Amino acid sequence: MSVIAVSEMEAVAARHPDLLRGSIKSRIRAIAIIAGTLAYLAFCWWFFSVGAVLGSANWAIAGNYLADWISYEGRPTVEISADGAMEVSYPRFSPLGEHPDPDWVSTTREEMTRTIDTGAATQAAPATTPSSAFMFVAPQNAGQQGEAEAAAPATQKVTEEVVTSAAIRLGGRKSVTILPKLVTLNRGREQLRLELRHDQGVYPLDPLPSWAEQDRPGAKVYAYFGFAGYVEIRDDKVLVHRRFLGWENFFFDTNSAFWGMSFGQVAQAILAAPRIDPQKSNFALALNDFLYNPSWQHLDVWIKLGQTIVMAFVGTLFAGILAFPLSFLAARNIFRNKPVNQIVKRFFDFQRSVDMFIWALFFTRAFGPGPLAGMSAIFFTDTGTLGKLYSEALENIDDKQREGVKSVGASPIAVQRFGVLPQVLPLFCSQALYFWESNTRSATIIGAVGAGGIGLKLWEAMRTNSDWENVAYMVVLILIVVFIFDNISNALRSRLMGTAKTDHH
Repeated sequence: MSVIAVSEMEAVAARHPDLLRGSIKSRIRAIAIIAGTLAYLAFCWWFFSVGAVLGSANWAIAGNYLADWISYEGRPTVEISADGAMEVSYPRFSPLGEHPDPDWVSTTREEMTRTIDTGAATQAAPATTPSSAFMFVAPQNAGQQGEAEAAAPATQKVTEEVVTSAAIRLGGRKSVTILPKLVTLNRGREQLRLELRHDQGVYPLDPLPSWAEQDRPGAKVYAYFGFAGYVEIRDDKVLVHRRFLGWENFFFDTNSAFWGMSFGQVAQAILAAPRIDPQKSNFALALNDFLYNPSWQHLDVWIKLGQTIVMAFVGTLFAGILAFPLSFLAARNIFRNKPVNQIVKRFFDFQRSVDMFIWALFFTRAFGPGPLAGMSAIFFTDTGTLGKLYSEALENIDDKQREGVKSVGASPIAVQRFGVLPQVLPLFCSQALYFWESNTRSATIIGAVGAGGIGLKLWEAMRTNSDWENVAYMVVLILIVVFIFDNISNALRSRLMGTAKTDHH
């Protein structure tokens, strides 16, 4: 092969200037393609109101949702009475335990004489029973009874120790100080004071900063502290959402004997400590508390994940088994019967034209919720898709190999076995493996409509709008499974295709 020198190239370019220069039409075509693409993007921006959506989006709330995936909250609530007495309470199922006393909440207690409602007037009334419902009361007795009820006091003055102030630290230089009529919020160098008027509303004493909002004068105030959490201030209570990084009580629930222990303490309790439960060893107790953790339900999640894996595998396997013989009927060069070819191909089109999600809804109504509906949806959809791919692969085989086997007098079945299968079988297996890996993800989606598996569990956690850490846990498990199956599938496909190339050579 001869090489043209640079001087010769320059000479050719000088004699034929249009040879190395693009034509005007090609330039116009390129400019038109670029202009059309930009116009289309501009139209989409306008048609879908992308700018307005981005401008009106509440990014603070979006950030809170994302933070909930990797964190948990301690939620002290400070209730304020009209006389200035306060009470700090926590949710019933607090991740801090049954009797939380965190070091980031400090209170001041004082004795106070309060007037409380005893309900004496109600209690003084005699209980009415069926036997006394028709009992006659003399007029003079009725008058005496009414006077006794009127004389019974409904309120009572008591002296008791109550909370008069509370200070809650949110980490760093972020804190909330609560007095009966004043709440002070500190975020770095910024400070916001809010006056509490019982039954009248909340009124800021300072201009609201960018991290606080109030819909109207007197309404409750929301103050956001970034990842540290947020605070809701009302005229009679203050609700604090203090966020901590991590998943709360992931291993042991607050009711477990191992709750609050470090890893070393748990190991010591399992290996050396006396039995906590006389009926079982400490290891069995720890394993039971972990698997049946009511907050995370590890065993149930893993079982549902196993159902998803089996659902994807069985659905794909049955689809490949059925699509294999049908693809030979659909291939025009294998089965030379046009009506049969068209009928089988239209059957494939019917199966794959409807999305797997829709088939899952159909089979859920037919079979009821459960993995059977999911397997049926995968089987039905993939039979059409794999059948189409298999038939197209058969129609593109090299006929020379088949004709060679036929020339030695082999039977029709032997011709397919030795002349066709060696060419397409590695490709068939590769496509089936890809669909198996893909269906592991799809099985999660269709599980959300009742087809069983971890998808249904994931949807249940999302519907609560509060268990986002559980959603993150299941998403991580799904990602791990998909990653493992993707690598297995790629390795098997590479091995099959490599084997096919070696056999071909």
